[in-house]
Parts: sequence; C-alpha cells; structure tokens
Amino acid sequence: MNENAYLTQEYARQLDEEDELKQYREEFYIQPGIIYMDGNSLGLLSKRAEDSLWRMLDSWKTYGIDGWTKGEHPWFYFSEKLGEMTAPLIGAKPEEVIVTGSTTVNLHQIVSTFFKPKGNRTKILADELNFPTDIYALKSQLGIHGLDPEEHLIQVKSADGQTLCEEDIINAMTDDVALIVLAGVLYRSGQILDMERLTKEAHKRGILIAFDLCHSIGAIPHQLSEWGVDFAFWCSYKHLNGGPGAVAGLYVNEAHFGANPGLAGWFGSHKEKQFDMEHTLTPAPDAGAFQMGTPHLLSAAPLYGSLTMFNEVGIEKIRKKSLDMTEYMMKLIDAELKDFGFVVANPRDEDKRGGHIYLEHDEAARICKALKENGIIPDFRTPKGIRLAPVALYNTYEEVWRTVQALKKIMAEEQYKQFENKRDVVA
Repeated sequence: MNENAYLTQEYARQLDEEDELKQYREEFYIQPGIIYMDGNSLGLLSKRAEDSLWRMLDSWKTYGIDGWTKGEHPWFYFSEKLGEMTAPLIGAKPEEVIVTGSTTVNLHQIVSTFFKPKGNRTKILADELNFPTDIYALKSQLGIHGLDPEEHLIQVKSADGQTLCEEDIINAMTDDVALIVLAGVLYRSGQILDMERLTKEAHKRGILIAFDLCHSIGAIPHQLSEWGVDFAFWCSYKHLNGGPGAVAGLYVNEAHFGANPGLAGWFGSHKEKQFDMEHTLTPAPDAGAFQMGTPHLLSAAPLYGSLTMFNEVGIEKIRKKSLDMTEYMMKLIDAELKDFGFVVANPRDEDKRGGHIYLEHDEAARICKALKENGIIPDFRTPKGIRLAPVALYNTYEEVWRTVQALKKIMAEEQYKQFENKRDVVA
C-alpha cells in the first residue's frame, strides 16, 4: 500500500467500512451537511434519548402522581436506577453512584460534607487549569469557613499552560492540605491525569481526593472503587449525550457512607423513611444520601436512553475507537496543516490523551467561525484554542478526513480573514 494512502478519502471510507460501531451512528440525529465535532461540549441527541424522554412524559400523562411508584421506571427510584447504569462507566459499585444535581451543586455537596478544616489542615489543593466553576465553588466554600481563598486554595501551576506535571501535584500535597479536587481529563488539552497514582499519593498523606469527570466519563474507562478514589462528580451532557442541562452525577466511595450530608434535603432520606415527614433526617445508607431536592425527572429521562447504548457497547470499545480516531486526525493534521501555524497541544501519548484534539492557533476564533461556515461545528476556547472531538458513537473517519481538508482549505484560501478574531457570547 502507498505510504500516503491514509491521506485519501478512500482510506477514510475503508476505515468506516471496518468500524464495528458504525451502526450506532444511525441511532443519532445527524443534520444533513453538518459535521459535528463538539461532542465534548454537548453530545448529540439520540433516538433512544428522545424515546426515553417521551416515555417519561407519557408516564406523567398516564399516571399523574402515581408515576412516583408505577410505570416502567417509577420516579421515586429513577436516580438510583440511572446511578446503577452509570456505575460500570466509572468502575464503581452501583450503591456508590447517584444521578443528581449539577456539576457545581455536587462539588458543593462534596466539599460541604467532607472538607473539615482542623488544626493545620485548612487548605484545598486544585490546579490553575481547572474549569472555572470548580474554582468558584472551592473559593466560596473556603469563604463559608471564614478562610481566605488567596491563602487556603493552592493551585498547582502548569509549566506549559496546557498540561500538569503529576510530580508537581504530588509535591503540593503538603501536611496543611485537607482536600484535593482535580479533573480526570483537563478540559482544554484533554490530558488524562493518573487518578490511581494521585489517589494513592493523597491517601499516603491522609488527604481526601475528588475528581471532576466532566470530560472523562463516557470517553475513557475508570476504576474508581479499585483505585480507592474518595469522591467524583460530573455532568451528563458531553460524552454521555444526556442533553442540555441533563442531571449530573455523584460518586461517593463506600468508605464514606454514613456521613451526614453537608447540604441536606429530603431526597437524601432513607427511602423507607422519607414520607414519614420527620424533622430529623434519616439519610440513605449509600450515595443516595447526598441528593437534596426532588429529582429533575424530565432532565434525567434522556440519560436513560443514552446509557442503554453505553451499557450495550461497553466503554472499552468506545475508548478504542476514540483513540483510533484522534490518532488518525493527528496524522492528518501533521501532514496537511504543517505549513499553517497550528500546534497540536493535546498529549499524543494514548495513556494521557482524552477524547478530543486540542489545536492552538493565533487566529483560532476566526478559524472556528470559518469552520462553521463550511458546515463543521468545532469548539473555541479563549484565547487561541480549537477543540475537535470525533465521538466514537456517531462520528466517522470520513468526517475526520473532511474536517482536516476543510481546515486546509480555510487556511490556504484565507477564508478566516472575513471574520473577527473574537469569540461569540457562547464559545
């Protein structure tokens, strides 16, 4: 075979023919003429997710208030059911997972429950590359304790502005740290942190550790229970394809069962006690204790349909195709875009690379707008980042090839120059 055969459209089409997951593309709503490369911001709607939403609406229509205990999926137990379906994706026991709240709410719950500043241990360790909502939440929690975030929030520095050195994180695990909050996958560069190693090092020093899995769940395998991770939290609208505002998830290692929730609400009650209406909370014996208010059922319903696909395929097969697609995209970028000033800023090592490609270019905002004009949906990250996520369940190798060809044409013809190099309101 010609050593440059991978540069051809025919090669990409052959990869699609050989793809064992190709039938799942038919499960999603793909808009004609559009190549969607933004699944790491918002996953596409699947027919199963749509169906499970309609079924939830139908149960309301059919049963009214009795939907809490009747129908295919009684509402009273729906959060636990989704937790059970999510558990295999993160390597957790079903009772350690609950689908509830939002990313930020669940982080607040973790910190308010388990951050107990005492004596010398009064600090929280995070990093400077974390998603802003996590940092906002951590600063506000420190403020609640009367602690100055400038002094008590440690943010590990990045040497290159894209990735973190795990040795630097470990060196920052000093004896004044009570809690660590890190991302499983960094949202910009897609770097995977070694969660097992960092957990082991934290526990050696008597520190609790939590991971934000927003950019890792549904994209890479995890073994949280085996690794001994204390807590994790995530959104469900990116790789899990649960829809905009989908209900998020929370993992609490069984070692921490029995803790009184820092932010208590009636849905954290033991199921058999909840409707006794007592003013003394009897918490659920598992992760369900960390729920607060009534579940947002219409925002949780699509996740059920989506999770059936993940359970059917298995995260290992999804990960394998994701790695193959991102490797293919990087090869094409290296060959076709080498003269146009792009920098591949995501890790190239498979053990460190998440589910998306991260390119940097000084004209990134303009280039993203030009891509949209060419029917390709990317994701811009200020100041000069372009994220492209070929998703295993619905993107094709030909779409990867066409995306790189579009970038080449945009740059060669200078199409990007017709746009302002400034982000839109929502980037």
